[in-house]
Amino acid sequence: MKRFTALLLSLTASLLLAGCATVAPPPPSAQLFQDELFGQPDPDINAGQIFALTDEMKKYAQTLAHSRARREPQLILFDALYKRDQLKLEYDATMTRNAAQTFEARRGNCLSLVVMTAAMAREMDMSVQYQAVTTEETWSRTGNLYFASGHVNLVLGKSRMKDTHNVEPNQFMVVDFEPPAETRNLVTVPIPEQRIVAMFMNNRAAESLARKELQRAYWWARKATQADPTFFSSYNTLAIVYQHHGNLPQAEAALRYAQQLQPNNTIAMFNLVQVLDNMGRTLEAAAIREELARLEPYPPFHYFNLGQKAMKEGDYKKARHLFAREVDRAPYYHEFHFWLAVASYYLGDMKTADKHMKLAMDNSTTRSDHDLYAAKLDRLKFQERQRNAYSN
Repeated sequence: MKRFTALLLSLTASLLLAGCATVAPPPPSAQLFQDELFGQPDPDINAGQIFALTDEMKKYAQTLAHSRARREPQLILFDALYKRDQLKLEYDATMTRNAAQTFEARRGNCLSLVVMTAAMAREMDMSVQYQAVTTEETWSRTGNLYFASGHVNLVLGKSRMKDTHNVEPNQFMVVDFEPPAETRNLVTVPIPEQRIVAMFMNNRAAESLARKELQRAYWWARKATQADPTFFSSYNTLAIVYQHHGNLPQAEAALRYAQQLQPNNTIAMFNLVQVLDNMGRTLEAAAIREELARLEPYPPFHYFNLGQKAMKEGDYKKARHLFAREVDRAPYYHEFHFWLAVASYYLGDMKTADKHMKLAMDNSTTRSDHDLYAAKLDRLKFQERQRNAYSN
């Protein structure tokens, strides 16, 4: 299973001010939201629970805050949460947990870990600044839904009661939950907490959508747009909810507004093509499809889908070549390694099959995927031992 690396870096105060001003688009029209189509939201769909701490968490934070260790409070918190001999939090992308759920489960995805760390840091009277890391989006899929993920980290400062004009060494530290090689030297942009709230709610919307819970998906996406009206992804998710609910004009409206936020975003363009095709507006869809092909001739999962087709046709050599191309583009996505292992197995290349099945297991993001790949790897090794025994 994928192991996160919690990276801690020193940061000077001046870097916290980096960023750029943007001109906000007009607010979305009220007609963009069709609450009456989705009933009343469940009580748990609210922002109040995201950062809320349980009594156990508060007690733990206060114990850390009064630690006699002569170290920066950021280091004390960091070690307590992520060292193997203490809480030992694990990476798990099964769902986006709030702070309390992450603490109780001792696991969470990147955003869950950021949320819980921020909540604990504030309980210890530290300042918290969130940052968006400007890196390429990573992709995953559940069935026929494809998910693009960005990356955020956070900057922890010493006690907010201290004089921040007198900058001490290590006064500010970055906590990042990606391997250092992936985030080193990348540009970061400070983002407000309402963006983190919108990201959390949008994640919950996408997870509900994957479970076909359209009412919950709508309300999570709706609340995300309220938390941060300029967050592109929430309108894109809202559009997909409308599309799956059969409300195509509303889906188009949400995507058109998303394009005002990010005019050349290929995700919105791709989804708009599907909506226009479903509405019978094939000429409009064809024009956008042509522009999309120019902007992104080889979209995410392009070679993977061709590889799947080759597998069905029994052309395992071609499939292996195509899966290898996807691995080159996304070396940490477990499913690409899995199918490269399968194609290699059918070609009789057990060494390559073993290698990529292990990589699939190591890069898996849920315990269920890890256990599945581990079982398949054990079977591959068993078959290889049998083959060697017969050859001898």
